[in-house]
Amino acid sequence: MRVGVDGKKIPESAKRGPLATIDHAHELGMDGLFFRTVLDMSPTLDVGELHALRQRADELDLYLETGLGKVNPYANPEAPELRAIGDGDILHGFRRMMEACAAIECRELWVATANFKGTYFGRLAYDRFRTDVDWADQLAATEKFLKRLAPIARDLGIHMNLETHEEITSFELVRLVEAVGPDATGIVFDTSNVLQRMEHPVFSARRVAPYVRQTHLKDAYVAHDDGGLAHQLRPYGEGVVDFAGVLPIIVAANPTMNVTIEPPQSYLDKAPAARPRVIEAFDPEFLAGHPDLGVEELAAYLDMVHTYEERIASGEVADWRRYLTEPYEYDEAVRAIRGGARMARTIIADAGYPLHTPVEESVGAF
Repeated sequence: MRVGVDGKKIPESAKRGPLATIDHAHELGMDGLFFRTVLDMSPTLDVGELHALRQRADELDLYLETGLGKVNPYANPEAPELRAIGDGDILHGFRRMMEACAAIECRELWVATANFKGTYFGRLAYDRFRTDVDWADQLAATEKFLKRLAPIARDLGIHMNLETHEEITSFELVRLVEAVGPDATGIVFDTSNVLQRMEHPVFSARRVAPYVRQTHLKDAYVAHDDGGLAHQLRPYGEGVVDFAGVLPIIVAANPTMNVTIEPPQSYLDKAPAARPRVIEAFDPEFLAGHPDLGVEELAAYLDMVHTYEERIASGEVADWRRYLTEPYEYDEAVRAIRGGARMARTIIADAGYPLHTPVEESVGAF
């Protein structure tokens, strides 16, 4: 198995550009790179640019993964490039992107359902709780659009892999994959985003494992705050996610997939939010918006939070206010990437799966 890094969250990616970022990932001891969309690799789908990226990744023996964009028609207007790349025809735009990906042998493609609006507070920051359109309508429109894209995906041997994004539950993703067809769709398992839907990562892993084809391994701080729960991205080992419980589940289901870590972004690349995201965990409207969530999982989730809060109280990990005063620039981001990769490789090796880069050759410490 190969362990790589997210092409946007690796530090200095915007400054270096895609080609130099591939070299950077190799320098950091990664086995591959996951660019969020093919338009991040080449905004015009330039054949020469894309083949140069493929060639460089092959020269360095790195995997190369990418994606398409948002597949919720209610969210797509917020990403005008998806329509522009099809000269006004968004279905044609997706076809063009899919054909460009297939031409460079990228056939596991990330997609997602909506966007997070950090300027708003609590549940209104999530498109799940939009007041102009019900979430059920958004899911129905997403399924309909995916079914239009599915024949293209099948013809090209592509999977459109839906991320466990901030706004959607793993229950809903499984239903979407089964409705559209697992021959054309799959899941990108993000270990931190599920926390925002009050799902326990191990429970979520069990649900999505049969359909996981890509990953975003992330860790996060989750603790009581202002009547709800604060959620803040953290380097691996400084959050609540039990990677030793999660990784063996998804690796056992798909031992040939690549494992991509998604570290917190360096403050030099993106300024930190002034405060964490808020999970309105005890608000009746929030709870009513998660009808699939069961008592057993909710209890496990709250127990996970309680255990983590003991670590905060002991000073082992910083609370969210103190964390914002601590440095997290290039060196810290690199340590997070190397530590995350070593963590993932150790867990995978302990589970009995062969690694492309053995743990003893990994760079950096936990």
